[in-house]
Amino acid sequence: MARDADGYPVTRTPAGVRRAAASAADLAVLDERVSGCRACPRLVRWREEVAAVKRASFRDQHYWGRPVPGLGPADARIAVVGLAPAAHGGNRTGRVFTGDRSGDWIFAALWRAGLANQPTSVDRDDGLQLTDVRICAAVRCAPPANAPTPAERDTCSPWLARELELLPRLRVVVVLGGFGWTALWPVLAGAGVRVPRPRPAFGHGVEVVLDGPGGPLTLLGSYHVSQQNTFTGRLTEPMLDAVLLRARELAAGAG
Repeated sequence: MARDADGYPVTRTPAGVRRAAASAADLAVLDERVSGCRACPRLVRWREEVAAVKRASFRDQHYWGRPVPGLGPADARIAVVGLAPAAHGGNRTGRVFTGDRSGDWIFAALWRAGLANQPTSVDRDDGLQLTDVRICAAVRCAPPANAPTPAERDTCSPWLARELELLPRLRVVVVLGGFGWTALWPVLAGAGVRVPRPRPAFGHGVEVVLDGPGGPLTLLGSYHVSQQNTFTGRLTEPMLDAVLLRARELAAGAG
């Protein structure tokens, strides 16, 4: 596999993504391969343009400008699946949800739930550590207008499918928002999970128990931690806390 100037292995096609994801032996290899992906030309152009132009308040910072890998330990029993990195958040810091308003919400909630060692995350070297939870996204590149296309979602899906496969203790998936909920069903099928038909509708607090290859797998729906939801009160801190505490309860019960 060819590597770019920074040493990351480069993947340029949907077929290449499928091969690279399927053959990743562990999360470290998968994260490296995610970071070199160039399979979606529109997303590559956008993320690199944002990284070059920058926001004025971050003009002295070096932007990551790449796909953003997941974050969290391989023994996690809980996964949190978001939509995609923010242009001036994860696309800047190189760590999912770090450095933007959505991240302020999710990391504070994880801390309150006892799943993170601190309530904030501002850069990759700030000392954040997650316990029993892995955070990932349906799409790994920052999209224009925060809106990936269905084709981009599908091209990216093998990364998420393999990531979930590489979490052998996974028992609960918290899905943030309807986009992630829709994206997750084919990903789960690809990871060997039996998915129901018709597929359950998304909703905040919805619970769906599935038959996974390692035992029961529970999906929990939550409104996304976007400013559109948090500023309007559609999602409140107690609502988000309830979902994460339920996830922790279910994970503990699964052993």
